[in-house]
Amino acid sequence: SISVNNKSKVAGYGGVYWQYFENLENIKSDSTKTLYITKTLYKKVKTSKGDELIDLNKETLKTGDLITIRLVLKTENDLEFVHLKDLRASCLEPVDVISGYQWNSNCSYYRSTKDVATHFFFDALNKGTYVLEYDIRVNNLGDFSNGISTIESMYAPEFTSHTKGIRVNVKK
Repeated sequence: SISVNNKSKVAGYGGVYWQYFENLENIKSDSTKTLYITKTLYKKVKTSKGDELIDLNKETLKTGDLITIRLVLKTENDLEFVHLKDLRASCLEPVDVISGYQWNSNCSYYRSTKDVATHFFFDALNKGTYVLEYDIRVNNLGDFSNGISTIESMYAPEFTSHTKGIRVNVKK
């Protein structure tokens, strides 16, 4: 519990920031009414009808498989200067590693791929729903934590949201 006493007659302003560590797979999704994000992983399979996305809960992964990450963003307000960080498991490597501006789902953003995560930077994110997808490839066997995705308004950090933690299991 935290208590604050103001011993003067002048109003005071402040904030409390609590930081702690948790296993990524134990994190539950969190959102505000202003901003919401979900992350889903699909195995991309080529069929006679074209590429088909199969939910990972119904599929066994092996090295070489192609995975599509789908991020769904919902915002109730127009926001400016928004950052989305999408962590990925160490067994997954991005297919497209070239950073640059993209236009997708009626919004523009700068996408930057790094070792641990893919970052999306939005100058403006207008009220609405947006779907972002990109592909990654499985390169190692084992059981991995895929991490979470976090979205935050850089000028109004009270508008933030994150996804739940996901486990990725790759077998022979």
